[in-house]
Amino acid sequence: MGPAHAQDAAVQLIAAGPALKEVVISGSRTEQDPDELPMSIDVINAQAIEEGQVRDIRDVARELPNVSVARSPSRFTLASGSTGRDQNAGFNIRGLDGNRVLMMVDGIRLPRSYVFSANAFGRDYLDIGLLQRIEVVRGATSALYGSDGMAGLVNFITAEPSAFLEGDKHIGGRVSLGYDGDDHGKRLGATVAGRAGDAVQWLIGGNVTRTRELDNMGTNAAANVDRTLPNPQKDQSGALLGKVVLTPGGGQRHVFTLEHVDKSADYELLTARAKPPLASTSVLSSTSFTDMQRSRATWEGSWRLNTAFADDVKATLSYQDAHSREYITEDRNTAADRVRDVTYDERTWQANLQGNKLLRMGSGASAWVQKITYGLDHTSAKVSNLQTGVTPPVGETFPLKRFPDTNETSTALYVQDELVNGAWSITPGVRFDSFRIKADQTGFGAQAVSLSGNATSPKLGVLYRATEQWSVFGNYAAGFRAPNAGQVNAFFENAVSNYKTIPNANLKPEKSQNLELGVRGRMQALSVEAAAFTGRYKDFIEDLQQVGGTGAPGNPLVFQSVNIGRVKLSGFEVKGRMEWGTVAGGQVSTPFAYGQTRGRDTATGRPVNTVDPARLTAGVRYETAGWHVRLDATHSAAKKASDVYVAANGTQYLTPSFTVLDLAGQWRIRKDLRLNAGIYNLTDKKHWRWADVRGLAANASFIDAYTQPGRAVRVSLVADF
Repeated sequence: MGPAHAQDAAVQLIAAGPALKEVVISGSRTEQDPDELPMSIDVINAQAIEEGQVRDIRDVARELPNVSVARSPSRFTLASGSTGRDQNAGFNIRGLDGNRVLMMVDGIRLPRSYVFSANAFGRDYLDIGLLQRIEVVRGATSALYGSDGMAGLVNFITAEPSAFLEGDKHIGGRVSLGYDGDDHGKRLGATVAGRAGDAVQWLIGGNVTRTRELDNMGTNAAANVDRTLPNPQKDQSGALLGKVVLTPGGGQRHVFTLEHVDKSADYELLTARAKPPLASTSVLSSTSFTDMQRSRATWEGSWRLNTAFADDVKATLSYQDAHSREYITEDRNTAADRVRDVTYDERTWQANLQGNKLLRMGSGASAWVQKITYGLDHTSAKVSNLQTGVTPPVGETFPLKRFPDTNETSTALYVQDELVNGAWSITPGVRFDSFRIKADQTGFGAQAVSLSGNATSPKLGVLYRATEQWSVFGNYAAGFRAPNAGQVNAFFENAVSNYKTIPNANLKPEKSQNLELGVRGRMQALSVEAAAFTGRYKDFIEDLQQVGGTGAPGNPLVFQSVNIGRVKLSGFEVKGRMEWGTVAGGQVSTPFAYGQTRGRDTATGRPVNTVDPARLTAGVRYETAGWHVRLDATHSAAKKASDVYVAANGTQYLTPSFTVLDLAGQWRIRKDLRLNAGIYNLTDKKHWRWADVRGLAANASFIDAYTQPGRAVRVSLVADF
């Protein structure tokens, strides 16, 4: 690629954005061709969501290297275990999971997970049927988005009216109907979009889902802890999306969005029942239900200014109300029955003001083009929890709080400068965050503590376009994660058993330094991308670590959230597609992806248990004008004992390697009518996923309860109008 050609391409890219190619917004907070970003990013568009029959966040991670979503079987109890209570717990990216992965919808932060003792609230506050695309960014994103994005981010982009209003259509939409064999799920969705003149577009969408327990390959139907069949479960969910887009002219655009998601589940906890002989406290029966609700109202405005300080300005204001509830009952033998009713709530205001400015310096091949992006973020959240019920823990009285009502606020300034000269793009950036956690003493059983702090997160990305087909990229990024309310002020005390958890006013933010190097090739037959990465993390926050006491009367064991350890994670990824050409009138191609990560605590030499085994996915796709079919293989390596840390006198079940085949396809009955069908786990392979079994003892009698579903069918019918 000559300098003049590269310069012209860069100017067109930055000034106007790619007109026909798919764009992403998560990598730079502005729309951009993902091939022009110096980082690893994946895009799952509406077509891929439909063809892959992606139903939830676990399906999102199915083909992405070094990405997974944990979902353990629902075998929790009232007081001594949270296994599976959080269902789809959240994303793991390159060996880090939980709140170290930032999850967003339309650029608005989703609620965090919260786990304490037997309570676990997950992060799946989403309905995939309302989405237009999903963007997954690997590596620290704190320089653009602040706290929590130490491992990466997942941004869920909801549908736009324009996606259903091609050409001069004044009304359009989509209806879908689906069935999933692995959870006996029935799904119905509909979206209607319209146009009112040239200045107004609108959209209304909704989805309803009814499912049962996720199947496994267990066979034991006992109504006690030995059971390996799933506990009976009934799930239902509903979601609504409303959107109005106003374009009054003069370079203005305003988007008003209303979104509501409600997911609930009812459980019959057969695994919680006691085996004879029975004690007075033995559980005879236990039931539970959970509910997750999230409502959001967002306004996003943009203006074309063409002034000295900004070519365009964007403002966002959003309010989000998330409520989760876990209710569980125990019928005990002769001891008093127990009930726990636990809630976790986040009510959040989020605001952003951002400007962009394009500058050109010089002329000809030596000219520089700059796109400066700068802005202000502010987030204010009220986080609360409450536990009520019947027969409280010894020494406690309902209602009570495991952490005090807390106001979490953060304010940040950020700036990024993308400089392009010839074949080179250089993108430095920096963000300064100030955060505060202010606890309310009211109703809290311990001395509540507050804290505040700040963090500076620099980054530097470099992209070199070696030829028209090949480019090389690298990036450095610092990341951080501020402690949350449940970590700073976690409190519980059991005077009988002589242990307690206490707040920690000295918690520091987690910090990271990340480096990535990669190469992209975009040729006529082969599209490929490879990246190697390494990250160093310090001041990891570990919950419920023993910091004192012996457990003797008068000297209880003391547990606390503390900063410990220095962790190093390294690995690489390869992904792409090979086009083989035409065979018997159809196009043959091979998609592929491979990811591998290794991790160690550099202070102790211990392995990092959240790292998944290496995984390879590869397939063959045959496509004609009217239909396509694809056969995919997923191979996961075994989890080695040398890659797992097990506490003294403990054991850990190690997942064996496995290879699973999936057969899927689409029949385009008409231009506006499509039938998608697939047979998953085609060979009925019995297998386990490491993310689901972490912490499971090697000698557990119920290991088969953690197996993945056997052979299952999915089918959906999609009609456009």
